[in-house]
Amino acid sequence: MARTQGSRADVTGPLIRTHARRLFARQGYAAVSMRQIASAVGVQAGALYAYTPDKQALLFDLLESHMQELLGAWTDVPGDPLARLEHFVRFHIDTSLDHADTVFLSYMELRNLTPKNYARIAALRGEYEAALEAILRDGMAAGLMRIDDARLATMALIAMLTGVTNWYREGGRLDRRRIGDIYWGLARGAVGAD
Repeated sequence: MARTQGSRADVTGPLIRTHARRLFARQGYAAVSMRQIASAVGVQAGALYAYTPDKQALLFDLLESHMQELLGAWTDVPGDPLARLEHFVRFHIDTSLDHADTVFLSYMELRNLTPKNYARIAALRGEYEAALEAILRDGMAAGLMRIDDARLATMALIAMLTGVTNWYREGGRLDRRRIGDIYWGLARGAVGAD
């Protein structure tokens, strides 16, 4: 399939992803048409299909690439479980703030994925959640954390940390470092650490 005259694959493809991500996050996946995405990019609607088979594939690609990048960027640190938990807290907050639109999509638009696509994203999310759960289990085993249910604590902590994307604005009252400090204190309390 020929590209629209004047378009360049190395420019147009990323622009499609950027504008689709923004539009999906602002208006919701169901409310956004391929024509709207094409208009935002500055190409004809038909040109989008040189880059993606359909809107579902585009959403899936955004969510899958985000999870793969997240998993690729995450590295546990050696040391005691509390140091590892602090590292996870700060990593999750920074990564979430750097990719707020995609994080929003990852939580709010999962319902719009086909069952097969949903299963793939859920599996990737499960890998990430397992990393935190392993830290919590190690903390429990070492007697450093008092948690009734490591899986539930994992989900609660991730929800708490991800919530920063709902209210944080660059240049606000607290900078990222201070927010990380406060969330680290909240996380320590949530796991019953002294």
